[in-house]
Amino acid sequence: VFRDKTSGGDREMTRLAVIFAAVLAAVAAQAQTPTAELERPPADARHWVILSTGGKHGDSWAWARPDGTRVSRESLNLRGMVWELDTVIRRGADGMPANVVVRGMTPSGDAAETFSIAEGLATWQSPVDRGSAPYTAPRYYSTFGGTMDTSAAFVEKLIAAPGQTLDLLPGGRARAEKLTTLDVGEGATRKTITCWALTGIGSAPLPVWTDEQGRFFGLNYGLAWLPAGYEGALKPTEKAQEDALAAAVTKLSRSLPRTPAGPVAFTNVRLYDADALRFVADQTVVVDKGTIVAVGPADRTTVPAGAERIDGRGKTLLPGLWDVHMHVGGDYTGFQELSMGVTSVRDPGNSDTATLSRAERRAKGDLLFPEVYPSSLIDGKGTYSAQVANVATSEAEAVELVRQAQAKGFRGVKFYGTFDPRWLPAAIAEAHKLGLHVHGHVPAGIRPLDAVNAGYDEITHINWIMMQAMPGSVIEVSNGIARFEGPGRYARNVDLDAEPMKSFVATLAAKRVASDPTMVAFESIYVPENGDLSPAYAPFVGTLPPTVERGFRAGGFTVPKDLTRADYRASWAKMVQLLSRMRAAGVPIVAGTDGSGIEIVRELEIYQEAGFTPAEAIATATIAPARLVGAEKTTGSIAVGKRSDLFLVEGDPSTRLGDLRQTRIVMMGDQLMDADALRTAAGFSGRPK
Repeated sequence: VFRDKTSGGDREMTRLAVIFAAVLAAVAAQAQTPTAELERPPADARHWVILSTGGKHGDSWAWARPDGTRVSRESLNLRGMVWELDTVIRRGADGMPANVVVRGMTPSGDAAETFSIAEGLATWQSPVDRGSAPYTAPRYYSTFGGTMDTSAAFVEKLIAAPGQTLDLLPGGRARAEKLTTLDVGEGATRKTITCWALTGIGSAPLPVWTDEQGRFFGLNYGLAWLPAGYEGALKPTEKAQEDALAAAVTKLSRSLPRTPAGPVAFTNVRLYDADALRFVADQTVVVDKGTIVAVGPADRTTVPAGAERIDGRGKTLLPGLWDVHMHVGGDYTGFQELSMGVTSVRDPGNSDTATLSRAERRAKGDLLFPEVYPSSLIDGKGTYSAQVANVATSEAEAVELVRQAQAKGFRGVKFYGTFDPRWLPAAIAEAHKLGLHVHGHVPAGIRPLDAVNAGYDEITHINWIMMQAMPGSVIEVSNGIARFEGPGRYARNVDLDAEPMKSFVATLAAKRVASDPTMVAFESIYVPENGDLSPAYAPFVGTLPPTVERGFRAGGFTVPKDLTRADYRASWAKMVQLLSRMRAAGVPIVAGTDGSGIEIVRELEIYQEAGFTPAEAIATATIAPARLVGAEKTTGSIAVGKRSDLFLVEGDPSTRLGDLRQTRIVMMGDQLMDADALRTAAGFSGRPK
């Protein structure tokens, strides 16, 4: 559920909670239950409000039947993506769920999943898998989907268990550790809540809150589930949990890197030259005090006496990668990104408070993290407001939010779908006056060419490029689900070599308007059926908790009844062709994922499918984004005088881009890091395949 509710292509903050997929409830294996037939909460049901800084997004209720059966109902609309769910949990004699049924719908279709125990056998069926296992000792079924109360039931059982530890089905073990407490509410409603860090269900600790009785209070992770009447706890809980988690992160951040005593020489490497778009054999690169001081043929480049030598035979040295579309999920994201060789990230929209806190702690050495180039997300007020947006209700407010972004140190502003397009000229003019990069979605009611003419420097996501050819009926409501369904329906029939796409692509190239296509995110929307293993995640199977890997098999968005998955796949293929046309025309392409942090290599593999050479594909994640943000003089390629943002991989990505996943050593400035140690800190049990 949390995985679904915050994941997928342009589903901002999407993969933030793939790590919590494990603890959500099961759904009945039958025909999709109509919303009208789902459970109805009684007047005395516990009520959570689903909200974010962007406003309210839905409601969640839970109650108990006279026989103790736990029942819940949830309704969520996240920028047009709809979840309507209920869950029924019956406990067995050991206190564990003996029967779970969740019904309803998600953007991926029928949520149906069941779990039951009978005659010593546990059996389950979810939208992505089915299985069974002997049930000889208490184990808690960690489900694929369901309401938040399904997670609440798990949390309450976990913290009441001996040692706050539970064995899980289909596999794994969860643990809870107390982090901090916080007083919330006023007067008679004042209470002390406790924050716990859950591990074993994801690659990073997940903070959850309970009340004085050990009951689930709420969760605040991209989206927040808070009890009705306690909506004011949104920012306090976020700050308290981040402060509490920071202590452990600080210890790791200081232990993982080391600062060499003198120069470091990477000898006999295959070198990727991002400036010349080529690979060069038998090179030596010398760095000293965080700066590249020598680059050249191994037999003619002097290695300083006493330098630390790193033998690069059979390996390739590359400039640190960029992910230009990474909504940072938390502090542990830094370890994960660095383990992939990513030393620079552009965060195109997040909690401003969390972004600024991470920047401050990184500068102090308390947080090991790639260099983050943040944009402030600005939207209008409405049903589909982005969940972490700064919301403007007038042109004057929009301009003021732009000014605040610059004052806070943001590098750009990102406009979103509910933003009033009439405010764009003034807001963009102010942004450019202040030296800010302008990018984003396209506000509903206008086409991407209108955004370009208004002054956009970059259009985010491939669907928004394709939107130029969509019918007016799609454009009018493009801040909702139509931004996915429209291209899915119509793109397959678009002639890319005719109007309007031919001249639009030419305009993008002529004006040097960049594209951050996030192809991997849209592949996950249009291509897989539930149960399919995405190629973005296949290399990591066997290295993460079973609950996370189960989420790797989540399918794409449900296909409208008058279309087929083949139609959506044909539209996806046309989007890959569109990327190919953009490359040929000279549109600046920069690589981003809108993912959890491990999809960047798959993004580049898709570029290769679109006709990019390996050298061209890697450039979109190195020198191209450095140029986009004006950092090319200090990073983005391996050249004398630049910062030593580098990573060494086993293999030859000039012939197999997948070798980029085989990181062995990562260097960021004067910090030298072992990639395997970074993987361990990020929650991986081994190297990707």
